[in-house]
Amino acid sequence: MKRHLIKLLATFFYLGEMPFAPGTWGSAGGMLLYLAIGAETTIGHVCAFAAVTLIGFLVAGRAEGVFGTRDPKPVVIDEVAGIFLVFLGLRLTWPVILLGFILYRLFDILKPPPARRLERLAGSAGIMLDDLLCGLYAQAVLRLVGLLVKL
Repeated sequence: MKRHLIKLLATFFYLGEMPFAPGTWGSAGGMLLYLAIGAETTIGHVCAFAAVTLIGFLVAGRAEGVFGTRDPKPVVIDEVAGIFLVFLGLRLTWPVILLGFILYRLFDILKPPPARRLERLAGSAGIMLDDLLCGLYAQAVLRLVGLLVKL
């Protein structure tokens, strides 16, 4: 795969090359894509999640070679896949969107177990799996909060 295409996809159309907080930019870009698909098109979200995740596994490990470092900061395709998992199957309201985004970023930064261990895996697995798990953590907390208060 050509270096330019790997960089384009791994950085989610260069959002990962923003000068500060590339993970936050990648998460925001992923959230905007999720919202652009529409509020009630779960099948569309599942298909987009599958596509982004597959692309992520294909390019993330190769991007290490392009950037010359392990788990390069500009690679944010993992954040895009992770943020999709936060919202899959949930009814989207502004509180859900905002809380979901904040929770995801918090889990992605803190990397609670076993996310930190997954991050240490080699190649695409280490880049992608921790973010997918953080997306599941954020969704679980959102669902628990939703049981306690109306979101």
